[in-house]
Amino acid sequence: MRSLAQRFAFLLLLGASVGLLMVGRTDPQIFERARMSVLDATAPLLDAMSRPIATAQDLVEQARGLAHLHDENARLRAENARLHNWYNAARTLIAENGQLRDLLHFVADNPARSVTARVIGDANGPFLRSLLVNAGARDGIERGQSAMTGNGLLGRVASVGERSARILLINDLNSRIPVLVEASRARAVLAGDNSDRPRLTYLSANADVPVGARIVTSGHGGVFPPGLPIGTVDEIGDAGVRVRLFTSSHRLEYVRLVDFGLNGVVSRTRAAATSGR
Repeated sequence: MRSLAQRFAFLLLLGASVGLLMVGRTDPQIFERARMSVLDATAPLLDAMSRPIATAQDLVEQARGLAHLHDENARLRAENARLHNWYNAARTLIAENGQLRDLLHFVADNPARSVTARVIGDANGPFLRSLLVNAGARDGIERGQSAMTGNGLLGRVASVGERSARILLINDLNSRIPVLVEASRARAVLAGDNSDRPRLTYLSANADVPVGARIVTSGHGGVFPPGLPIGTVDEIGDAGVRVRLFTSSHRLEYVRLVDFGLNGVVSRTRAAATSGR
């Protein structure tokens, strides 16, 4: 009886297989619908079985995150302590500076006025480094105003239209900016050469210019006010003193055009010099 049942079972399974093949040939969508029905029925079971593994992975990630947070918290505490010391030193210097201004009857500069413009064109080429922005004379932009970013000085307004203006970058071949080495107060001229690292020229022979020294505008010439950050000394060699700029025109979207009130002073100075002649 057992062997007879096994023979009939084999024949039954064989017939069922042949029947399924025939049905699959006539209507292939039946198998697809049947497979999706089976997957829908077993999905909750598979989801329940996978939850312990996912939970274990989440616990591992949380443990790693806690360890990272512990290290980050320690670093932030140390940085906060340093910033607190700088904050106290800054408040002391502000109070001392205010007292000295009162004693000397110091006349403060006019407050700067600025306009933020979007960069709409890049005129960089082998012999030109400039940008085009969407602000012009109707927005109060004038020739000679400083172009700034959050990092420092980018250039100056070279020409102005009614709705646009062209900015000459500080690394342009035609750019010459009087600068200071911030630590030693040594004077020089930052000369653009269309590279990303312009040169310092007209340095005195005994000038103290170490690598890493900050370079800022000196205010001479009346184009830029003193103290605008430009960059740091990156290389001292046969090619001269190279400066790595704080700002870059690559992927730049917005520029702040600042009027420090120097254009009127320069105009009056030139007029007085002309009348003196």
